[in-house]
Amino acid sequence: MTDKLFGTDGVRGTANAHPMTAEMALRLGAAAGRYFRQANDREHRVVIGKDTRLSGYMFENALTAGFTSTGMHVFLLGPVPTPAVGMLTTSMRADVGVMISASHNPHHDNGIKFFGPDGFKLSDEAEAEIERLVHEGVEPTTAASIGRAKRIDDGRYRYIERVKSSFPHGQRLDGLKVVVDCANGAAYKTAPEVLWELGADVIPIGVSPNGYNINDKCGSTNTQLAAETVVAHGAHVGICLDGDADRVMIIDEKGQVADGDQIMALLAGRWAGKDQLRGGALVATVMSNLGLERHLSGLGLRLERTAVGDRYVVERMREGGFNLGGEQSGHIVMTDFSTTGDGLLAGLHFLAAMVETGQPASTLTRNFETVPQLLKNVRYRAGQDPLGNTAVAAAISDAEIRLAGSGRLLIRKSGTEPLIRVMAECEDEAALRAAVDQIVDAVELAIR
Repeated sequence: MTDKLFGTDGVRGTANAHPMTAEMALRLGAAAGRYFRQANDREHRVVIGKDTRLSGYMFENALTAGFTSTGMHVFLLGPVPTPAVGMLTTSMRADVGVMISASHNPHHDNGIKFFGPDGFKLSDEAEAEIERLVHEGVEPTTAASIGRAKRIDDGRYRYIERVKSSFPHGQRLDGLKVVVDCANGAAYKTAPEVLWELGADVIPIGVSPNGYNINDKCGSTNTQLAAETVVAHGAHVGICLDGDADRVMIIDEKGQVADGDQIMALLAGRWAGKDQLRGGALVATVMSNLGLERHLSGLGLRLERTAVGDRYVVERMREGGFNLGGEQSGHIVMTDFSTTGDGLLAGLHFLAAMVETGQPASTLTRNFETVPQLLKNVRYRAGQDPLGNTAVAAAISDAEIRLAGSGRLLIRKSGTEPLIRVMAECEDEAALRAAVDQIVDAVELAIR
């Protein structure tokens, strides 16, 4: 039995340790190249983007070698947001797009995400076939058919124009003071440029990447610096992106943080009011707060829930013809404008709401009362299976009984890290804490 490479968002792990080695990246490039180079009657292309991790250079070179060995021509974008790769894959008529990033993870991790020719992330079936080719090996092309590699210097600017084109025609951000935290990641140039070009007074932070400081005490998973900066500068709002800029958190003028649920609630209500929300529904994951579901119901809208992972959100959106979805973690997917989560795009649409309504960020980020929610993570070692432990199963069963009728419980393995995620919601906060702690204690005991 071969080991599984793909998780919920491509292949991810610690750089220079299996599976994130240069050798594996080369094999993945060759396998993906062979998978997408089905016909030989035309030129075959791949676009490759990356964030600012030091290991990105290594994986960029290895993937290029793998793809060109099968006859694919490679177009290297350099540091660009993940949604830019999806956009440029279709714009440049490429067969496949690749983003080298571990998203919100620390610098020592990295990942490889694939996009199909339609700009959307690959299906489970396509990933399984590429994985099969990796394990079975790929025969290289002839010497005369080896692909070429070329740097594309204007990829960032093409993306900037696409994002700006989604902003309401004729509208400007004059008079808005905006803090933008780029997490020392892929959008460190793009995001401040977009906001400045639209007229905002921009205060950029997290824009000095050195290969090691991506997501370090900044970005959407660590919003303290952005919140302090908003208050210190008297800014109207803060936009916090993650390392590859496909997530966003909003900071109001008081320094309070709004997650993806509140942003989606705002957009869903506004779009429904303009008859722009297709299908009368918002697509989100099982992690979204029960308060969001109740809020949408009050507006006559539905919440369609999926498994955790923005790719599953997008799959359901495409199946049902919906155009708005996302995750509590800040992935906001607007398929009218993008094929994947886009933090900058979502941030711009939040700013548009501020301009159109004249309301402060603190009002627009408080769309519903959240049901108390508690999430705790327990890290386990390779080879361990804590959820298969009988004592853990008993603790989960007992917690489910205790929360029945008053809340909900969600226990799952992370698809990107060796973590057990224990999440519960309940109006009774004491019962909430007791249920989560009971399961966490059982898991920790099982992995000792």
